[in-house]
Amino acid sequence: MFESAAEPPTAETAAEPKPGEKGAWYVYRCEGGGVRDALYQPPVWIPDGEEEDGPEVSPTALAEQARSQLRLPSLSIKRSPAAEQLVNLPTWLWLERGRWRKVSATASVPGVSVTVTARPTAVDWSMGDGSSRTCKGPGTPYGTGPGAKGAAQPKNASPDCGHTYRASSAGEPDEAYPVSATVRWSLAWSGAGESGAFPGLTTTSSAAFRVEESQAVNTDRQ
Repeated sequence: MFESAAEPPTAETAAEPKPGEKGAWYVYRCEGGGVRDALYQPPVWIPDGEEEDGPEVSPTALAEQARSQLRLPSLSIKRSPAAEQLVNLPTWLWLERGRWRKVSATASVPGVSVTVTARPTAVDWSMGDGSSRTCKGPGTPYGTGPGAKGAAQPKNASPDCGHTYRASSAGEPDEAYPVSATVRWSLAWSGAGESGAFPGLTTTSSAAFRVEESQAVNTDRQ
């Protein structure tokens, strides 16, 4: 075995360490079984092992980790009329606007941080009567927005997201049409001087719309 030498050897017994090199002198000693090796062997210089850096983490790997931490909200479906819909009367559609916003998550290791940001970009509506449509935003709440006073009339359609039913939901399961709104989210990441994008994600909200026949327009909308 080797043990640390009390004194460094002379130039005649071993080579000197390299300038600035860290390490220690060791002497050879063999013993065991009640016998000690008396054969002299000159000390040897053994440099310290180089410190190994921790595993290198790439920005892409951190971005993957941040993406797994994203928690996308489910946006509630809103409509007007607020209760039953009426055949041939425009239904206004929108989503919970307070939650229509970007969502971020960050992953980091010492010295490196990467953030993934998800942004809602569009909504795919399935109206339950066999029709569908895509809206580029969350939709306009009934009675709000530019020109709301004139636009918020029962016979006027939503300026950006709505549907008009042509048949009642009588005969459907629970006497209602199953409606879904699927939000498309774009994902981008940046950090450590790099950036990139991930395939988009989706979240889906659902509701049941009862649609009734009516001979007169109901002006009491909400």
